[in-house]
Amino acid sequence: MKIKKAVIPAAGHGTRFLPATKAQPKEMLPIIDTPTIQYVVEEAVESGIEDIIIITGRGKRAIENHFDRNFALEALLENRKSSHALMEIRRTADFANIHFIRQKEMKGLGDAIYCARHHVGDEPFAVLLGDTIVDSIEPAAQQLMEVFSVGTKAVVGVEEVSREKVSRYGIVNGQLVGRNLRELEVLVEKPTAKEAPSNLAIAGRYVLTPGIFAAIEKTPPRKNDEIQLTDALMVLKETEEVYSFTIEGKRYDIGNKLDYLKTQVEYGLKRKEFSEPFLRFLEEMIAKHDTP
Repeated sequence: MKIKKAVIPAAGHGTRFLPATKAQPKEMLPIIDTPTIQYVVEEAVESGIEDIIIITGRGKRAIENHFDRNFALEALLENRKSSHALMEIRRTADFANIHFIRQKEMKGLGDAIYCARHHVGDEPFAVLLGDTIVDSIEPAAQQLMEVFSVGTKAVVGVEEVSREKVSRYGIVNGQLVGRNLRELEVLVEKPTAKEAPSNLAIAGRYVLTPGIFAAIEKTPPRKNDEIQLTDALMVLKETEEVYSFTIEGKRYDIGNKLDYLKTQVEYGLKRKEFSEPFLRFLEEMIAKHDTP
């Protein structure tokens, strides 16, 4: 079964990036010159997704504006003969059929997914977190979609992390049934290193069946009255098989300040137009730092 729809949750407050996120969504924080969420949308499109639902909230209008046409700016760039910039902003507005649904209360990732139920209907769909980038040869969402096409069961994208970091993520474990593939037995949201059933962390990518909506309805809220998607997946597991797949690629968590800084550096070094001078600058900074 071909998956045509993707849900991108982007409704969180982004409090870890205040004051930068006081007046702009954290998903619009740029990696060099490209908003984080644009990388996520591009991944969905490259995976073959035709219909994208972005879950927003109050103060997130900048995301809608970014993926809309701006005729005044286009005319200005055309008059200045800035053809490359003009092409880029027109391309951004033509990625896919993008729809926006507002999550009226910040009640957790599970509730954000639930907001898309009427648009998704009875179809399986992909979920890509709006503040997580995966750099891979084959798009991460596409990797999960290919796994889903074989068994038509929900698939959670995971990655291996150090034990010191497990408390930052949802952690899963289960029986290995294929290369990088496990049938899940347990999912735990942000366990301590001692409590964690493994070091396989949920990587912000999922392919879900429509059964997840009934599971969310049955999932009780936890801290801050939030419904966790991890808990809902445990409920779903009672009626359907749920799998994890270890994604091939590198994930960048833009919701963390230190990781955001690392991402800027790595993506800066990938850009041909200034990778060499940027590398020299970093080497100079390291030399100064190491000098007694």
